Amino acid sequence: MIDPVTLLTRRRLLQFAAGAGAGLGLNLGGLWRAQAAASEGPPSTALSPASSSSGSTANSSSGKPPPALRPIRSCILIFYYGGPSQLDTYDLKPGAPAEVRGEFQPIATAVPGLTICEHLPRMARVMDKVALVRSVTHNARLHDSAAIHALTGRPLEGPDRELFAPQAQVYPSYGSAVAYAATHALDRSMTSVGRGQGAEVPFASLPFTFHNVVDVPCQGGGFLGAAYDPMPVEANPATRQFQVEMLKPAEGVDGPRLGERRRLLEKLDLALPAERKTEALYDRAYRLLKSDALRQAVDIAQESPQVRERYGFGTDAVAVGEGGGGGNGAEMGYARQMRGQNVLLARRLVEAGVPFVNVYDFKQQGQNWDAHFKCANQHKTHLLPQADQSLSALVEDLDARGLLESTLVVAMGEFGRTPKINGDGGRDHWPDCYTVLFAGGGVQGGAVYGQSDRIGAYPAADPVTPGDLAATIFWRFGIDPATEIRDQAGRPHRLATGEPLKRLFGA
Repeated sequence: MIDPVTLLTRRRLLQFAAGAGAGLGLNLGGLWRAQAAASEGPPSTALSPASSSSGSTANSSSGKPPPALRPIRSCILIFYYGGPSQLDTYDLKPGAPAEVRGEFQPIATAVPGLTICEHLPRMARVMDKVALVRSVTHNARLHDSAAIHALTGRPLEGPDRELFAPQAQVYPSYGSAVAYAATHALDRSMTSVGRGQGAEVPFASLPFTFHNVVDVPCQGGGFLGAAYDPMPVEANPATRQFQVEMLKPAEGVDGPRLGERRRLLEKLDLALPAERKTEALYDRAYRLLKSDALRQAVDIAQESPQVRERYGFGTDAVAVGEGGGGGNGAEMGYARQMRGQNVLLARRLVEAGVPFVNVYDFKQQGQNWDAHFKCANQHKTHLLPQADQSLSALVEDLDARGLLESTLVVAMGEFGRTPKINGDGGRDHWPDCYTVLFAGGGVQGGAVYGQSDRIGAYPAADPVTPGDLAATIFWRFGIDPATEIRDQAGRPHRLATGEPLKRLFGA
């Protein structure tokens, strides 16, 4: 007898419960049901234009890119978990006191008058394709609350804090919101995922879920539901490869057995009421399992050794780090040898048609960019070399492949570091002013938005919030950030609370 439950994947099984439909690996069952609904009828009633009485200056027309600026097809967001030092990367203060400026020297770039850190020589050569936002600011001083604000555009409700027990995510991550917008046709001008034409996988994340005491709840669909969680791609540092476990057929399930199970599902589907039928969803699932496109994209071994080396391999993780009694330091980071390969895989996923890819640079808090001890050496030895190599390779690679204008690259941490160096040679958390980098996606190369004060402590001009960054990403996809979405209780929420940084794109 064929077991109708044990199907397709090892981890995510197709399930029938209480007459409900199936939940497929990747949560694609729910996603595709939403896409089918969007293609067969009007957009969901969960969506409505923002009211003109809200006081916002954004509206359905002003929230879209101007006609000359085409919407992007994809976004790669690289999250430098832990918080890089703005004063030791892209906003040096050579005229500040020694305890502020640190030991690094500025170097010239491809943009006259624009300087960055001497330990970013490869990025210096591509700054004509990059824009810097040097005045990002918020109030969250602890990693969990800051990461939630940075990756959803909304602050954590309640006091600034770290989380010591699992907590449900509230607001969706940017990739989840874009996936939702695609399936609900928020904007017909979206070039990659229009009404009813959503990508098979609209959102992917790699190479792990990042974690402090618990997994930080800012990496999935939030109140939009698990259907809009990303497809997780996992790294294997031992083999230097990647895998998508949920796309693997179950062991022993060959083509004929898979066909038998499909026929059984078709029979079961006949007994379901019309609104619960799953035939179209399973048909699409089987097509995905048979398709080699995504599987080939994840097979990074198809890249030449030269390309893989261009993005770089880091050194293996060590057991004891130089900071905090030996228990901290980026040199301890899990899968750190794959940091450059993560960025290369993001490019491959974009080429395969995935509209949004999140890359988490480090997995574990304390073994990342959080340089409370020996900040200069952490950046110089363990952090900047791979970041410089991989990010510059991505910019050059996308440009050479004709993908840079249609792909927005965002590189950021959850906050910056204190202007004053502490007694351990480190810099502590500083959300008051830090730098975020944009590349491609129509950005004006060499531009600098905003300005920090003379010691990099506070914005001196044009402060930018995470809500503004969120609005900018949505706007570049052709999605009006003023659009309202509704949570599971039916309460309305604006897609993004801020305003897009249109000047960065010449709009």
